[in-house]
Amino acid sequence: MKFYSQRGFALASLAAAVGLASMPAFAADYVAGKDYIVLDNPETISGDNIIVREFFWYGCPHCYNLDPYMLKWAKNKPSDVIFMQSPAALNPMWETNARGFYAAQLMGYLPQTHTKLFDAIHKDNKRLFDQASLSKWYASQGLDQKEFNKLYNSFAVSTKVARSKAGAMRYQITGVPAVVVHGKYVVQGEDGKVPKVVDYLVKKVRMDMKAGK
Repeated sequence: MKFYSQRGFALASLAAAVGLASMPAFAADYVAGKDYIVLDNPETISGDNIIVREFFWYGCPHCYNLDPYMLKWAKNKPSDVIFMQSPAALNPMWETNARGFYAAQLMGYLPQTHTKLFDAIHKDNKRLFDQASLSKWYASQGLDQKEFNKLYNSFAVSTKVARSKAGAMRYQITGVPAVVVHGKYVVQGEDGKVPKVVDYLVKKVRMDMKAGK
């Protein structure tokens, strides 16, 4: 299976597989290095919430396939989990869609436009990868085009794009889709297995938090 990447689908490192005997019962089906990747330099996240962050690009067919599974998962996620969608901005084309995402988010239209934009690109074969075409498309969904264009290159949107880039670098992401669980684990795939692995890792993080790790 190939995923969208700038230099092929790869992450900088893989963790050694964890012995099944040392893992709790719910972990038996998922193995580090096979079903998920353990980051060498995990992020330290404070607080009681568990952060799940999905990196994607609207033009990626694998991201399109994964999206309904993650949206369904998000509707039923545990109350202590915070789910964040992060449009990857790893190159100029991806950044245009990231800017559109954040502009729509700031305008309060993201829930209405997220899936529709995926559909427009992958079902209707529309080339929505530049500011002009994006602004027209978002306007067709009810957004004020002038306000959208104003926000597109604004400091607020640029800050969000910069944070997305920094996150991708920290988590060693070179391809999408990639779901990062609490800054420690990366899950890749495009089907219903992904949220299942995410759930397992959320439980793992929760256990570690309770144990003070």
